[in-house]
Amino acid sequence: MSHWSKIEERGIIWGMQLLLKVYLFFGRTVLRVLLYPAVSFYWLIHGKARRASLQYLQRLADFQQENAVEDKHAAGLFSSYQHFISFANALIDKLAAWTGSLNLKDVEYHGREAIMAQMNKGQGVLILGSHLGNLEVCRVIANMRENVTINILVHTKRAEQFNTLLNQYADTERLKLIHVSDINAATAMMLQDKIEAGELIIMAADRPPVSGRQRIARADFLGHPAYFPQGPFILALLLKCPVYTLFCLKQKGRQVIYFDHFSDGLSFSRKERTAAIEQCVQEYAAQLQHYCLTAPLQWFNFYDFWQPMDDKADGE
Repeated sequence: MSHWSKIEERGIIWGMQLLLKVYLFFGRTVLRVLLYPAVSFYWLIHGKARRASLQYLQRLADFQQENAVEDKHAAGLFSSYQHFISFANALIDKLAAWTGSLNLKDVEYHGREAIMAQMNKGQGVLILGSHLGNLEVCRVIANMRENVTINILVHTKRAEQFNTLLNQYADTERLKLIHVSDINAATAMMLQDKIEAGELIIMAADRPPVSGRQRIARADFLGHPAYFPQGPFILALLLKCPVYTLFCLKQKGRQVIYFDHFSDGLSFSRKERTAAIEQCVQEYAAQLQHYCLTAPLQWFNFYDFWQPMDDKADGE
């Protein structure tokens, strides 16, 4: 079973330079006309991604049934196809965010006041994101307040190359991309400096690390065991700063950002570390699950998220 980073390298996001130029010259409508057939073709020919989508949607539907969730979402091929079209729309929104077409009036916030209060005290914050919704909308967060700097941690060269391309068209003076494949001492020290300077650090916490499979923890997610990275929570322990989660969903044509308090600062002994991190991972998985149930078609992990640990080792 392939690791998610290898799948991404093979190109879920392809032809970005062409798509970006189409968007800049012709706008959203023309790009949608071109992108929908391309995504439809991808859905047809890439069985692994399609099966991963079907697996996720089936497990979500089963979870809704078992827990008597009122707003149920059907599984099946049509839902999977809608899942990929939702990804196409998110890709267009990604371009809008990075090229400056999306601004504060297009975004609705929940829980922003708590983040603002931390920044007003000169306190840096670690924000845990995900591949649910459109994390790139965080670029707009830089406009919430003067002199706020946002650091986004990316985990693959493909993501770094994509962001380098977009940076040619976007003002990124207050938004910086940092490529990390693992959290080591040097990385932690560099990020500690940024926290002490009152900056924000954003990283996704819903994919196993690119390297170091031992740094994962098992959590219950949609009724099945899944593996999440320990790195974000180890980093939170090292930085000793407030931690929030960030989920950005497309709802009724608007980008809606939810900031939820996670911790005022993680602190536990070495003896307690393993159990404490596992608890943190489970709490994060529960938050991710909540928002997946809110917006089922906006979680974009097109690989076997629940693959057993032995298969995960083989894939790496």
